[in-house]
Amino acid sequence: MTSLTPIMSKRFTGCAIALCLMLAASVEASADTAHQALINGKIDESQLVTLPGNVRPEANASHDRGQVDDSMPMNHLQLVLVRPANREAALEDYMQSAQTPGSPNYHVWLTAEQIGAKYGPDSRDIDAVRDWLQLHGLQVNGVSASGMVVDFSGNAGQITETFKTEIHSLDVNGERHIANMRNPQIPAALTPVVAGITSLNDFRPRPMMKPVRTSTAMTPARDATKPAYTVNSGYQAVVPADLETIYNFNPVYKSGVTGKGQTVVVIEDTDLYSNQDYATFRKTFGLDKYKNSTFSVVHPGGCTDPGVVIGDDSEAVIDAEWAAAAAPDANIVLASCADTTENFGGFIALQGLVDSHNPPAIVSISYGLCEPALPAAFNHYIKVLYQQAAAEGMSVYVAAGDEGAASCDAGGTAAINGIAVSGYASTPYNLAAGGTDFSDAYSGTNADYWSPTNSATYGSALSYIPEMPWDDSCANGPLFTYFGYATAYGDSGFCNSEVGETYFSEVVGGSGGPSGCAYGATNPNPGTPAVSGTCRGYAKPIWQWFLAGVPHDGVRDIPDVSLFAANGLWGHYYVVCYSDPAFGGVPCTGAPDTWYGAGGTSFVSPILAGVQALLNQKTGFRQGNPDYAYYALATLEYGFRGNNACDSNKGTNQCIFHDVTFGDNDVNCQGSFSCYDPSGPNGVLSVSSNRFENAYGTTKGWDFATGIGTLNVDALVNAWARIY
Repeated sequence: MTSLTPIMSKRFTGCAIALCLMLAASVEASADTAHQALINGKIDESQLVTLPGNVRPEANASHDRGQVDDSMPMNHLQLVLVRPANREAALEDYMQSAQTPGSPNYHVWLTAEQIGAKYGPDSRDIDAVRDWLQLHGLQVNGVSASGMVVDFSGNAGQITETFKTEIHSLDVNGERHIANMRNPQIPAALTPVVAGITSLNDFRPRPMMKPVRTSTAMTPARDATKPAYTVNSGYQAVVPADLETIYNFNPVYKSGVTGKGQTVVVIEDTDLYSNQDYATFRKTFGLDKYKNSTFSVVHPGGCTDPGVVIGDDSEAVIDAEWAAAAAPDANIVLASCADTTENFGGFIALQGLVDSHNPPAIVSISYGLCEPALPAAFNHYIKVLYQQAAAEGMSVYVAAGDEGAASCDAGGTAAINGIAVSGYASTPYNLAAGGTDFSDAYSGTNADYWSPTNSATYGSALSYIPEMPWDDSCANGPLFTYFGYATAYGDSGFCNSEVGETYFSEVVGGSGGPSGCAYGATNPNPGTPAVSGTCRGYAKPIWQWFLAGVPHDGVRDIPDVSLFAANGLWGHYYVVCYSDPAFGGVPCTGAPDTWYGAGGTSFVSPILAGVQALLNQKTGFRQGNPDYAYYALATLEYGFRGNNACDSNKGTNQCIFHDVTFGDNDVNCQGSFSCYDPSGPNGVLSVSSNRFENAYGTTKGWDFATGIGTLNVDALVNAWARIY
């Protein structure tokens, strides 16, 4: 462990550091990968088993508009398989050893074919599943290189006959959808191998972005000694130059680490509205001085080009532009595939990438849906997809979400489904990117951190700015205290005031919470809490065991790392060149204060992916799952009790992480699930419905609101290179 010496804290012994970095540092990959067929004997169609947790909450009588026509095509469905237990354990052991310095497998990544041959289901089982599908008249389009996904097509009638579940039309709040009305069934003989069908519905993930708040001027604070607070003036818009200053990128760039020779892939189900928007962004903000970067669009595996999908194209341009803002010399690749009726085009693209002979080192995904809303099989599909990516040495960054701890209530005016997180972000194989806001407007110190004039590339930030969790809800502690209220809940609380209800009743903020339904809710009916005894989350990964603040809850907790993500509540937001008028885009002309503005963890994921490009350039290697290193470095810095010197409120420091300890990401709620509501129509999201237990506040070290905290990029790059 001598390589740790440059950043060892005197508070730790070498043994403690080794334990924190890797509990199983001596573990090598298991050799127990013997072939083991799990399907034995005849597949008896009279002996059926139900696959629980695979019905959308909306698939109920109130939304039902009748069975679809049997002839309706259902193309490119994914039947997800399960590895034999010995092979699953062996793969996990290998992936652990590939992240253990000193191991002979350290940074020796697998190919998709190696994963399939050594760790995939037995070929006899795959053949049996293929034969069974074809026996029912379904067309098998192919099997993934890992052997874990069988792609097949048919029509609604064949699906009903094969899986014993009808596909119906639904009307959900005026939107037309299709979905299966009960859990699918399969012959009992297949259950050791088949996890289920990824999706028999057409509900789509949401982009994790929020347009800048521009609606109406907010009511002045009740405290007459405070100035009026509005959302239509006093903005400091964040541009790439500000990002570079606030999070200390500039020394890294000056050292020659700019992402040169690296590639960041952003995963989409759309192309850009205009590639010129990307070019204009780079030119306006001075990124075009980095001459090695290219931009390209690919459709992996020969998938269908989606063209421009209105709305999602705003997400795509955010991802491309802000990945480039963090790694201006890296190549930016937009990988897009068209959605099928039942599957997200972005995952079709990612599947094509992980099964390719040259998988990328870094990908960013800025879409999500809460775990309970995803079928259990779809959560398993995401887990398998990211697991394969990590085994191939890919660093997968995913936006944690924009709904506080209530990801099942995205777009709502109150949380009604309790605590839940995004199933796109909660696996142990990706880094979940959370969101913060700056606290300067709250503390009245804007002038300390922003210049009254802009640079040639429109930067105005002067230094690092203290942060708090991003949260637009009336339940947000800094917000209700700013308006002079003692609490958010109760008849006299801010959420039940005219101002609070009128302007701040919304489920918007950086997401975080425990994995609670990764394996699907067994009773996902309206009125069932999202996180309850009917659900089971991912187990806590080894790298998340020891850090200060991480709860001993036995499950994967998110987010991991955060950055600024706000959409203007306190006067700050990101600038985007997005000119599609169909979704609010505007021409990218003149000063960028008239350009499209937005916030969301959609920005954080590609920015962190860009940071990974810097790390890969500096070390010369692809790094795989970045959580191993991030949590190891955070443990060195925070230990088991936190480190006051790294507190974000202290401003600029030499720490790797800014520990955000002020504020929360709580949201207003209604109903009886995880909602503390002693009186009045609005309560606040709480771990307990009987007393107030904030969901969630900040603490020293890791917390559900911001994870490890935010970055000093120069300190991170140098510390990471010394260890890895």
